[in-house]
Amino acid sequence: MNRRMFSGQAALNYSFNVSDDREWDDMPTDTETLSPAGFVVLSVVLGLIMTFGFLNNFVVLLLFCKFKTLRTPVNMLLLNISVSDMLVCVFGTTLSFASSIRGKWLLGRLGCSWYGFINSCFGIVSLISLVILSYDRYSTLTVYNKRGPDYRKPLLAVGGSWLYSLIWTVPPLLGWSSYGLEGAGTSCSVSWKVRTAQSHSYIICLFIFCLGLPILAMVYCYSRLLWAVKQVGKIRKTAARRREYHILFMVLTTVVCYLLCWMPYGVVAMMATFGPPNIISPVASVVPSLLAKSSTVINPLIYILMNKQFYRCFLILFHCNQRLLENGHSSMPSKTTVIQLNRRVYTNTVACTTQISTGVINQCCSTPATQRTNPPEVNS
Repeated sequence: MNRRMFSGQAALNYSFNVSDDREWDDMPTDTETLSPAGFVVLSVVLGLIMTFGFLNNFVVLLLFCKFKTLRTPVNMLLLNISVSDMLVCVFGTTLSFASSIRGKWLLGRLGCSWYGFINSCFGIVSLISLVILSYDRYSTLTVYNKRGPDYRKPLLAVGGSWLYSLIWTVPPLLGWSSYGLEGAGTSCSVSWKVRTAQSHSYIICLFIFCLGLPILAMVYCYSRLLWAVKQVGKIRKTAARRREYHILFMVLTTVVCYLLCWMPYGVVAMMATFGPPNIISPVASVVPSLLAKSSTVINPLIYILMNKQFYRCFLILFHCNQRLLENGHSSMPSKTTVIQLNRRVYTNTVACTTQISTGVINQCCSTPATQRTNPPEVNS
């Protein structure tokens, strides 16, 4: 009798779970979905993002492991970005890739919540790390620290980026908004289309603190950096001007890629939240989602191609620069341009001190010798 009772209860629980999964699988995400050809294209693009995102970030991590010269305090932020991007590729993009091949989400409600949480968490970690990196580049020009390399602040910044991300990605798991299907129904994110006061308040806070303010901080820091470099260019019109163009290209590339990857996704999410119902079709929402995922591919390319230290170590790692290998300069540091803004005590004017290359050429403003200090180095 007891055996029959327990077996009946087990059958009831099994049928309940199956029916719950069927309701989840059969639940229409939007009024339209992708065609079979559309799912094929989506699968191919996700496969490329997954493959190259993993490989590019793996190369960055390999460079960190092989070359000690890259293990500087500021590069800890780059390492943090690569780790978070690789985790997105391994635990996030793979699931959406498999679901796109089947044309539907494969892991049910719990899998959807897990996917939405980890992708949001790792993505915000990368965004905040980029903002901290922009501030570090800006502060390096204006603040001189006589002490040696200090790993405490970068490590605190790395830990702070993860804590900040958890603060904004855990609440949907606890009831403040939720994670659900998005786009073509093969990936999950914050439930943008839920029309409740709780959901709207969370999305507004998420947009302000995880997209709006970070963008303003990046624009401000890089604008100040460009202004500082421009002051140096006024002092010396040759090498410093070339350096100005290089840093300008680096800054613009970083900011444009940041905005290109994340702004469309943020705009579409806000339109889906506060616009008329079904204003964003699945087809229209797929492209911003892919752009956001493509940041895992773009970020490592920016580090390797636009950072001389990374680029030289990359050439050495893949035996593309035999001259450096033969000379034994595998740990050769990159040439640096040193820029400092020294503020005079008795005026509000800014005196610029610049050193070009290895310190052979020095060009300074007219400042008393007692007020001059050795400027910090800025690697690019």
